[in-house]
Amino acid sequence: MTVSSPLQHLVPRLLVTLALACVPTLVVANDSVATPNAKTPKIAKKNTNTATKHTTAGKSAHNYAKRLDVRLAADAIAQSESLDQTWVRQTLAKAHYIPAIAKAVRPAPKGVIKNWAAYQRRFIEPQRIAAGSAFWQAHLQTLQRAEKTYGVPAEIIVGIIGVETLYGQHTGGYKVLDALATLAFDFPTSHPRAKQRSAYFRQELGQYLKLCQQLKRDPTTLLGSYAGAMGLGQFMPSSWLKYAVDFDGDGKVDLWHSTPDAIGSVANYFKAFGWQTGQPTHFALRFDQATVDKATLLAPDILPTFNREAFTALGVRIDDDDAKTYPGKWALVELFNGDDTPSYVAGTENFYVVTRYNWSSYYAMAVIELGQAVAREMQSKP
Repeated sequence: MTVSSPLQHLVPRLLVTLALACVPTLVVANDSVATPNAKTPKIAKKNTNTATKHTTAGKSAHNYAKRLDVRLAADAIAQSESLDQTWVRQTLAKAHYIPAIAKAVRPAPKGVIKNWAAYQRRFIEPQRIAAGSAFWQAHLQTLQRAEKTYGVPAEIIVGIIGVETLYGQHTGGYKVLDALATLAFDFPTSHPRAKQRSAYFRQELGQYLKLCQQLKRDPTTLLGSYAGAMGLGQFMPSSWLKYAVDFDGDGKVDLWHSTPDAIGSVANYFKAFGWQTGQPTHFALRFDQATVDKATLLAPDILPTFNREAFTALGVRIDDDDAKTYPGKWALVELFNGDDTPSYVAGTENFYVVTRYNWSSYYAMAVIELGQAVAREMQSKP
């Protein structure tokens, strides 16, 4: 999770599977591969919040204890984060290169077509909806308090945590230190933005070490995603330091084991990025393919740019009555469906805020629709 400039939406956060293929992207960092908060783990019958054995290739080139560039990076981190230089050097020397992580962030093969229908089926499905309903019921008061405090609807918070970790069932089995070191010092050079991505993860590595000092935790033991995201909401270290809150009032922030802290932190993140209370995320629309000016409408990507008059002039109609009183601007959101006709919605400024969690319109729609599905399930209960 990172703050972005208006044009950074042209890039993402990170997913090893279908998510990566579907992201134009938000990864934090401005690349789906940049700031991972959106993992798409396969649903398993057992909890996967345990350490997974990830071994190194054993090549000397990846021995971080002996590499000069790692020692220099350690010294820079120590200075920028006001940490003990010896401790930082010793800690980074314990990191291991994980080949699977380097492989996971390589660009998707050319010719892979994004498919919203498949992406949608992955997240808006019975098991995840049922788990979301149980989560909502178990934490009803906390979700209500978060909504009142931050103005973010419970269904958005529930959607985020459901997409990210299946309500805590998949918080990651990689050592965060290993994940961040691998991406900081050995980001695949085949990636078109390898230099920027590597720099981003070096910053996150420094933030992680700073966070461990604050939490008084051993940085070699904490687990997260293959991109270094942690907890129920999959916060990157910099996002944890900026936006995580002690929502259960116990004097500490624990996004792994405190569901209230995770709920409050997700809500605070959205508020920090400009969530507008009471405003929708998107509207249905219609247009004539022969007359609509899609080139102009899609030029700003998902950045809200057009008011109602501009949308109409460019060939788009929004008939929803609520849209008549919507005060903000819209973006034409295009969702490819493989070889079939793409889907389109009019994304509002709140839709754009959802993409600040993960820079992908596919991700945002999955979060929104999962939250809506869980809300309907809750309403159907006696």
